[in-house]
Amino acid sequence: MFDKSSGRYGSPRVHKTLARQGVQVSRKRVARLMRDNGLKARVTLVTRRQPGLKRFKNRGENKLLQFGGTIACDQIWVADVTYIKLSHQWTYLATIMDRHSRRILGWSLSHTRTTELTLAALNYAIRKGRHTEGVILHTDRGVEFTASDFQSALSKAGIEHSVNRPGYCTDNAYMESFYHSLKGELIRNQLFNGIDHLRREMGRYINQFYNRVRLHSGIEYYSPIEYERMAA
Repeated sequence: MFDKSSGRYGSPRVHKTLARQGVQVSRKRVARLMRDNGLKARVTLVTRRQPGLKRFKNRGENKLLQFGGTIACDQIWVADVTYIKLSHQWTYLATIMDRHSRRILGWSLSHTRTTELTLAALNYAIRKGRHTEGVILHTDRGVEFTASDFQSALSKAGIEHSVNRPGYCTDNAYMESFYHSLKGELIRNQLFNGIDHLRREMGRYINQFYNRVRLHSGIEYYSPIEYERMAA
């Protein structure tokens, strides 16, 4: 037997077994006896079981695959969480977007990535008084979105949950695009004096610039709020 950790023939198990039988041997003797008798080591591959993988894959479905494109607001919302480095500490931003108008409906910032973070963003969006019955909210499969508290809030608002297919991060490309713009236009090369400062600047960027001023090629070069007014 070949001991992979030491690169030598023999293993602690072999030596302990022989010792219990009253046979005193060394690694060198085991290696020599194996060579003399033409014995070769066989490495046994260990397959790691992943008991939660099947349950993870079966948790929810991507309802957008059958839905197609949107023709109005409040049909499909998308949500995600991203990391933002603040000094020497990570902060987490959860956002919810109306996919039709690209408007950010709700957001929340915290030092911890928990269900409370995503719930705060969801409640922010719901408090706007928009129509929620029958809305599809699409997210990844993270526990922040699949936890019972978050699911209960969705059910209470009449919102259906849709999730990415395992291994298909592009299923939520709209949110990835927003985070790319956010980090390029606000975060990169900027210094923030703590999370409160970052939260104020985030509010200005999202509520005053991104939703009201920034032009989007995907909505005919209108801002999200302008596009919603036109659609109404």
